[in-house]
Amino acid sequence: MSDEQFMTIREMCDLFEVTPRTLRFYEQKELLFPRREGQKRLFTRRDRARLKLILRGKRFGFSLEEIRQLLDLYDMGDQQQTQIARTYEIAQARLDDLIRQRDELNTAINELKEQLEWGERMLGQIQHRKAG
Repeated sequence: MSDEQFMTIREMCDLFEVTPRTLRFYEQKELLFPRREGQKRLFTRRDRARLKLILRGKRFGFSLEEIRQLLDLYDMGDQQQTQIARTYEIAQARLDDLIRQRDELNTAINELKEQLEWGERMLGQIQHRKAG
C-alpha cells in the first residue's frame, strides 16, 4: 500500500452517516471503486471525495445517472472545465425545478389556509346558531 490513507467500510459509514448497504449499492452502480483485499473494502481519498459529491448531488435531487456522468467528466484532462460546465447546467435546471415546486407548494399552502379559514367560519356560524 502507498502512503495514501485508506478507510474501511465502517469508517466511511461513520464519517458520512450512511449504511454499508448504501456504500455497496454505490459500488454496484460503479460510482465508487474501493480496493478489495479479500472480503475487505478499502476506500481511498478519491472514493471519499466521490461519495461526498454523490451525497450532495442526491440532496440536490440529481439522479444517479446524472451524478455518474458528472463524476466521469472529472478525468477529461481539461482542468475540470467540462465537468464544472455540465454541473452548472444540471444544477441550474434543478434549481428551476425546485423553485417551481416551491411556488406550487406555496399556492397549495395558501389555498389550504383559505379552506381552513372558511371551515372555521362555518363551524363558528353553526355553533352560534345552536347557542342562539
